[in-house]
Amino acid sequence: MQHTTSLPELPNVAPSRFDKPTLERLIGVPRASHAPRILVLHGSVRERSYSRLLADEAGRLLQAMGAEVKRFDPAGLPLPDSVDADHPKVRELRDLAQWSEGMVWSSPERHGAMTAIMKAQVDWIPLSEGAVRPTQGKTLAIMQVSGGSQSFNAVNQLRVLGRWMRMLTIPNQSSVAKAYQEFDEAGRMKPSAYYERLVDVMEELVKFTLLTRDAAPYLVDRYSERQEQAPAFASGVRLSAI
Repeated sequence: MQHTTSLPELPNVAPSRFDKPTLERLIGVPRASHAPRILVLHGSVRERSYSRLLADEAGRLLQAMGAEVKRFDPAGLPLPDSVDADHPKVRELRDLAQWSEGMVWSSPERHGAMTAIMKAQVDWIPLSEGAVRPTQGKTLAIMQVSGGSQSFNAVNQLRVLGRWMRMLTIPNQSSVAKAYQEFDEAGRMKPSAYYERLVDVMEELVKFTLLTRDAAPYLVDRYSERQEQAPAFASGVRLSAI
């Protein structure tokens, strides 16, 4: 903390919990040398799922850029809250979320929105699990595929969802229109402006992950949460409630 005395211009701020961010604390942390760990989620279980094909193409690019990539298969994942969290598929997803330092979410657009399969995966990842927050401070790239003309409904929703999960959603994104035309019989993405955008997005994701992963605890540290954890604050809340 940067202040222990009173802040006359900020009478509503607790000085002992106030922090003046510094560049040194952002860049002065020890830097990890292992490959960035990226989890890829896709929102369809169809045999020829274009969101999965796009996710796999993203995974190849990420591996070529030096990342370690794991993709979760949503087939067999129960509906949220229909089973206990110790269900094997739920446990697998949560363990992967904790393992990851960044994520890629790839969803079809269905009825103008992300799919229920995509949303169910995120719903099974808790904001906190014990002392661990599986998504907070981790990077996120968002993508969608459409059967018709280009749309941004799903990625717009995914961006809101990423913010709610306290993730660092990168500025760039991918939206592939008429996806059935963009992949060959072997499931590989054809050369196109859509493919070039995908390369851009994965490159940006790796850069942001390398830049922020070591500083993530400091980046997401919040005054309001430090204040809530202060014993004096807690006592004041209890007294005011009497």
